[in-house]
Amino acid sequence: MRKLALLCVLALAACDAPPPPSGGPSQPSTQPAPQPQARAPRAPATPTSDKVAQFKSVVAAVEPVAERECNARTQGINCDFRIVVDDRPGMPANAFQTVDRQGRPILAFNLALIAEVRNRDELAFVMGHEAAHHIAGHLDRQRNNAMAGAILLGGLAAITGASQGAVQNATDLGAGLGARTYSKDYELEADALGTVITKRAGYDPVRGAAFFTQIPDPGDRFLGTHPPNAQRIETVKRVAAGL
Repeated sequence: MRKLALLCVLALAACDAPPPPSGGPSQPSTQPAPQPQARAPRAPATPTSDKVAQFKSVVAAVEPVAERECNARTQGINCDFRIVVDDRPGMPANAFQTVDRQGRPILAFNLALIAEVRNRDELAFVMGHEAAHHIAGHLDRQRNNAMAGAILLGGLAAITGASQGAVQNATDLGAGLGARTYSKDYELEADALGTVITKRAGYDPVRGAAFFTQIPDPGDRFLGTHPPNAQRIETVKRVAAGL
């Protein structure tokens, strides 16, 4: 069965600080002070039968549209999307796109993400977004950027006569910087094309982009990998208005 590929990387995490104790200053006591108890992290949700059915329904609708867009917009890449479910327990919500050794695009959703999306529109938008990463060739482009950064900084370190260890450290740093160079642009490109895929699959991409309100906002950090959530939502609205 031909299925859909996706990359994204979406994670939901919350860390609530315990409230301060009420009342005035504590009084001296001969009793030992109670030790604070560690709060157990919130266990990621697991999908109900309704969420599983929702997932299957959205995959059936989005996959053929993503494949058509892939074939129409590319040449020489594999558009036979395959979907897998990451069933490792206790993982935070996440989805990602990769390719196998034969170059076939793989879409992976984990159980927490399937459980935590609030509606079909959000799920369809995440699928469209991740499929768009493959269609736009972002994995290869990011790999090339990382290689260029590694060569540049590693070469500069070697020219200055740095030790082998220092050259390796510079190479690793260059690869990391290179991989991040256009990552924000890639996310916005995937949001834009993902909007098209979502709409043509019969879902509301603007409602789907509300998924960003569930995840931490990265802001506009230097060398951050994702753009601010507000910018991503605005991109979706702009593209959707033109469809």
